[in-house]
Amino acid sequence: MNFRIIASIAITAVSTLLLSSCGGDPDSAGYEYMPDMYRSAAIEPYVDYGEIRGRENEAVKLTQSALTPPSETVPYVGENENDVLIMLPYARKANESFKSTHGMFGADLTKEDTYTLAAADKNPLILTADNSASIFKQGKTLFKNNCSHCHGLKGDGNGPMVESGAYSGVPDYTNLKNLGDGQLFYSIYYGKGAMGSHRSILNKKEIWTIVHHIRKIQDENYGIDANTSVVSDSTSMVETVLTDSTATH
Repeated sequence: MNFRIIASIAITAVSTLLLSSCGGDPDSAGYEYMPDMYRSAAIEPYVDYGEIRGRENEAVKLTQSALTPPSETVPYVGENENDVLIMLPYARKANESFKSTHGMFGADLTKEDTYTLAAADKNPLILTADNSASIFKQGKTLFKNNCSHCHGLKGDGNGPMVESGAYSGVPDYTNLKNLGDGQLFYSIYYGKGAMGSHRSILNKKEIWTIVHHIRKIQDENYGIDANTSVVSDSTSMVETVLTDSTATH
């Protein structure tokens, strides 16, 4: 008898608790008994913290939560020495003109013409007979996803955005064979003209991979002899990056 009474009380209590968790607001998820199980206590990107769990904070409403990593941050990319060197902080600062052209207010800029200086930089992503096919394949995919809407799949400057009339003046890469690897990297990393910076969506290795693809667009025979000239040029750039990084950090 006592068991039945206790069971009835327990069932009634649980039912009352469950029913009370359902609010009258059809948009309400009800009470949250263990919010940390499905809501991160850490700050997450792309979340508007101006209104959380029914509480509003006007001071942070519509404030960007996805912030740029601290200067000189080095991501963990494994233990491959060449990959680590490539992912070190970029040795060349943007010119001070980027403050007005690309909104780089508060950035560590320089008066030097670093775009011209970048012409001496060679691609540190070394092509070999074993990796060239995969690098070109990845470069083609990265270019298609991040560049072709303006530059076109063929790199001729006639992408959908240009054909629609939204943008104009996008260059044809076949006419830019005189640009150095470093200048291509610099333009993608910091932006150039109407093109914005891609450093927030592409890491350094991905940008250098795209540079290889652009070279392939310019010369279909590029990278075929992956064990001679390309390797020697790339190796010199790795040494330059290491020297510059050591000197500045």
